[in-house]
Parts: sequence; C-alpha cells; structure tokens
Amino acid sequence: MKFFTKDEAAVDEKTAAPTYNGDDEDTREAVVEDVGGLHRRLSNRQIQWIAIGGSIGTALFVSIGWGLIEGGPGSLFLAFAIYCGFLALVNSCMAEMTVFMPVVGGWVRMGSMWVDEAYGFMAGWNFFLYEAVLIPFEISALNLVLTFWRDDIPVAAVVSACVVLYAAINLLAVRAYGESEFWLASGKIILIIMLFCFTFVTMVGGNPKHDAYGFRNWNKPGSFAEYIHTGALGRFEGFLGAYFQASFTIVGPEYVAMVAGEAIYPRVTIKAAFKTMYWRFGIFFILGALCVGIILPYDDPTLNNLLNNVGTGTGASSPYVIAMKNMGISVLPDLTNALMVTSIFSAGNSYVYCATRSLYSLAIDGHAPRFLRRTTKKGIPIYCFLVTMIFPFLGFLSVSSGASQGVKWLANITQAAQLLDYIFMCTIYLFFYRAMKAQGYDRNNLPYKGWGQPYVAIAGLITMTVTLCIYGYAVFYAFDVGTFMTYYAMCFICIVAWVGFKLIKRSKFVKPLEADLVWERPAIDAYEASIDPPLGLWTDIWQSVTRSKKTKQSHAHE
Repeated sequence: MKFFTKDEAAVDEKTAAPTYNGDDEDTREAVVEDVGGLHRRLSNRQIQWIAIGGSIGTALFVSIGWGLIEGGPGSLFLAFAIYCGFLALVNSCMAEMTVFMPVVGGWVRMGSMWVDEAYGFMAGWNFFLYEAVLIPFEISALNLVLTFWRDDIPVAAVVSACVVLYAAINLLAVRAYGESEFWLASGKIILIIMLFCFTFVTMVGGNPKHDAYGFRNWNKPGSFAEYIHTGALGRFEGFLGAYFQASFTIVGPEYVAMVAGEAIYPRVTIKAAFKTMYWRFGIFFILGALCVGIILPYDDPTLNNLLNNVGTGTGASSPYVIAMKNMGISVLPDLTNALMVTSIFSAGNSYVYCATRSLYSLAIDGHAPRFLRRTTKKGIPIYCFLVTMIFPFLGFLSVSSGASQGVKWLANITQAAQLLDYIFMCTIYLFFYRAMKAQGYDRNNLPYKGWGQPYVAIAGLITMTVTLCIYGYAVFYAFDVGTFMTYYAMCFICIVAWVGFKLIKRSKFVKPLEADLVWERPAIDAYEASIDPPLGLWTDIWQSVTRSKKTKQSHAHE
C-alpha cells in the first residue's frame, strides 16, 4: 500500500495528519518523508543513540557529586536504583502509547486528543520551557567545565560558539542532526565505559599508589551521610538529597517519544528504543551512582570545597576527576574533561531539537501562533527553531553573575518541570487506557503492550507526584520566597495555563467513547507498509562505519 503524492494529499490544519483523495492504488506514491511537514529520516542507529545522548548530560558526570556529599554512597546508590524503578513505570506507559501512535509531538498532542485540549496546552508549554531553559543550563555548565584548563576563557565566546554550532546542526535536515548526535552520543558511551573501567581497575589496586581500596569509602566515613540535621533524621534527609539529585539526573522516555514523528519505521525503531530504556537505567545511572560512591568518600575536602563554595563547580569538581587527581593519575583527567565537553554540548544540542519540535507540535494543535507551523523543504520548523534559539542567549548571564549560581537556579526550575512531564505522561496513559477499554480494543493486539497496566500508571503517577511535592521541602525550614519559587514556579505556571485555557476556550474533558484512537494510524500504517523494514541496530552501525570509510577512500583517490 502506498500514499498519494504531495499534490494529492491534503493536510488537516488541526493535526497536520495527511488525508487522501482518490482510490487508484496503482498510482499511489508514498509520502514517506513528509508527514505534518517533518521528514521521517532518523535511522535505527540514530534513534537508539539519540535515546542515549539525550538522557546523559552534565548531571551524571559533575552534578552527581551533590548527591554524594548530601547522602553518602549508600544513599546515592539506593536513591538512583529506586528512582530508576519509578521512571521505568513511566517508561512503560509512554512506550505503549508512542509505539501505538508515533505522532509528531508525542504525549504533548496525545494530551489534547485523549484528555482535554487544556491539558495538552499545559503539558506542551511546560515541556517546551523545560527543554528551552535546559539549553543555557548546559551552556553554563560547559563554561564551567572548560575552566578546568583555563580560567580566562571568555564566557561570551563560548556562548556564541554554542549558538552558532547549534544553529548549524539543527538547520540542516533532520538526518544531519541524527548523524551528529550519533557520533556525539558515541563519545558519551566511550566516556562512561572508560570511567567504569577506571573505577574497577583502581579499586582493585591498579593505580599509582597500588592501593586496593575496594569499598573502603562505604565503611569510612560511612555509607550514609547526615544532611541538614543529625542522627536518623539527618541520614534520611541525606537520602532525600541523593534522591532529588537522581530525579534531576535520570531521564529518557521523553526524548524517545519526541523523535517518534521523524523516525523511520517507528513501530520497530521506537519500540526497540523504549524496550532498551530499562537496561540503560541500570547500566548508566545505577552503576554510575555505584562507581561515584566507590571512588570518593562523601567528606572529600576537594569535592566539598568546590561544590559548596563554587556551586556545580568546574570540570575539576567531577567526582571522577577529583579521584584521579587524588590517586596521582595524569592525562586521564584531561581526557575525561574533554569527553565531558562533547557530552555536555550534545545534551544542549538535543534540547534545541526537542524544544523546537515541542513548540511545533503546539503550533499544529493550535496552541501556539499559526506562523510557527512553517517548515523548510528539509523538514525543519524554521520559526519554531528561531524562537528556541532565543534561549541560548541566557547563557550570557554568566558574564555578569556567578555561573554556578545561574546553573543551580536553572537546574531547580527545570527539575520541577521534568517531574511534571512524567505526571502528565501517566495521567494521559490512564485516559488512553480508559478509552481503549471503553471502545473494545484488545491490548494484546497492540504493537507494544505495557506490563501491569493500569496499576503501573497509577503507581508512576503517585510516586512522581509525591516526589514533586516534597522536592523543595527544605525551603520551609527557613522560608524564602525566591527559593520557594525556584522550586515550585513551574507548578503555578502550569495551573495558570490550564485554568486560563479552560476559561477562554471552554474545553471539556474527552469522553472515553469519543477519544480518537484512529487519528494518524492509517497514515502511519500505510507508510510502514510502503517501505522495507529498517536495518538491525548493529547492521546499521556497521554499514554506516564501512560507508564512511569508503567515502573517505574515494575522496583520497580523487
């Protein structure tokens, strides 16, 4: 089965989903690369690596130190393991909905279609602001990491370079973005493997001091640090500090959902990305937290001095870099810092992409100005991109104020928005599940069936809501309006957005029998029927590498 040509396809202005005129199957041609103005060009390997790259940034390498000094190695490990379990609940919900309906904008548009237009409006703007604000956060972090080598690098020059590079990458076709992220994410994987190997080799005595320290730091100064208070309460608050750091560090489902609208053969590639999310949680985040607790004690004077006096600090405040210096290891700290630079740049690049696509999804649902629907011939939402690129300029705030203070402030703001995203996802899933049941859909026939539903969604909703409510509890010990707003401002913004939309547009909650579970499925089904299945991950990677070598060889002969 094939689609009509672009001339024969009319696009619904509300959903940007193709509708068709005519019945001549012999003359149909697939509108393979243009559904809703965007192009399905992201290959299997690009999607899998974007899922990795989008979920790993500054926090796993630098900011994780906060969790260590506040909670100790035991609390850090437990907190990361527990939060990974909670986020796995959200991932199960998102996987079922996205593989079933891999549309542009993901859950943002599902909220409008299956819950309430006001809910989609609120969720969409929350996610856009979350991603957009993270761009200057990563640029500020990049500035700090670069000071590992020199203190006189002009902040303005770094911000300007990031703006230019982000623009160059994201203005190209989406395939070029996918290719850049594939190689940048490869650097992150190399860095993580290198740090894991560093931890194991040094803990068994493979270091200049020949000190097989093992789990010594778990015994002295101990596994559980006291935070704010002393005694059992202090240790519990230390665990909460580590847990909140985990909630800022561990992400993933939202990035896979956001690329679904530009993925080739999404019911295969997106499904694979979601299914591998669980082992990513285990390997990258849980094992990463374990390694940090092994290599450094929570009372390390260098770590505490850098974080408490400089904030998130420089690249030198990375627990890994500090541990390397403590052991007298040279060269490796420079290599680690260099790979952290590429890792942080990649995270910012992903945020530019996601912010642009989330704003575009708002526009095609009528929740943002109409002119933002405009796309280039290469499938780039050009005006959405231009609006998004305003946010990197917030990185210039570091020129006149302490960069560490700006990074911490932005981190607090975005963390609340991040938790809200997961609450929205679970809520949307419950409405989706209710509609499926009311309309007689057999979930066993879905391309991906989440386990334990709807109880998994309910558990995810409860855990994320509780996390959000207690996230800023410490502010009530010595109440300060400014600090309170950094923790909970996004909650109030979302409430205002939802109530305002309800009052102005008079939108109503979607009844289970009226929820549109067909939506863009015919177009997606026909698209997948019109192309060959995607290459397997490792086959795709091998062919890309060999093709790259052949290209270089041909250029050399020329």
